[in-house]
Amino acid sequence: MGAVASSFALSSLPHFMQLSPQDIAQFRATGYLVIRSLFAGRQLADLIRWTDDVEGWPETPGKAMKYFERSRSDGARLLQRIENVYPYHEGFQGLCDGDLRGISTQLLGGEAVLFKEKINFKLPGGAGFEPHQDAQADWGKYSAFHLTAMVSVDPCTIENGCLEMVSGHHDRGLIGDLWAPLNAEQMQGMDFVAVPTAPGDAIFFDSYAPHRSAPNVTGKPRRVLYITYNRAADGDWREQYYADKRRSFPPDCEREPGKVYEYKV
Repeated sequence: MGAVASSFALSSLPHFMQLSPQDIAQFRATGYLVIRSLFAGRQLADLIRWTDDVEGWPETPGKAMKYFERSRSDGARLLQRIENVYPYHEGFQGLCDGDLRGISTQLLGGEAVLFKEKINFKLPGGAGFEPHQDAQADWGKYSAFHLTAMVSVDPCTIENGCLEMVSGHHDRGLIGDLWAPLNAEQMQGMDFVAVPTAPGDAIFFDSYAPHRSAPNVTGKPRRVLYITYNRAADGDWREQYYADKRRSFPPDCEREPGKVYEYKV
């Protein structure tokens, strides 16, 4: 689904990290690419500091979107994720517009534009995510194909629910139903492989690549960034996406009392 255009010239991105032909071939074959230590030193320290900053933001209607869950251990209210960070944080703007976009442009085979961005916190007691393809969240109504960069802020281990990827099923298109986790029949032949990551590591993956993660059963958080792009040729959909999401699945501070909201995939 996400084949790289053969006419795309890597030399058109001299100011971004350049992927090798082997990197791009691996992404096309498996549906994902792991880049170790993409951020290190001062860049990594900034990334951790920015995440701490955003985590402390108050819940404010109409601004960044904070979502919560109940702890699996004691039922306490836990921060689950924050979306729509880009307009309100200069550091994350630079992050989304820098090497993550440059690498995504190379993997997409055409100029990348930001589609959505979030920080997943998965605090101690936080739940995992069932097997799914990102495309099952009906992203196809915006553009046909997306690419997500996951960046580890904290160590991601098997014990705290690191990302688990399936190789080689991304080219099957939409396998699952919209708004539902993959079921046993749809997952026949799939092998989910845990991909532990250190702070600063990144995983770039196809929106049709099946993946999942387990709950965090440790005493420390597992914070990661998910920065998603689509090809600029398919349009700039970010504002429309978040306008739609505020209507259908608003953050906690914007919800109507007594109304039930369900997160599906």
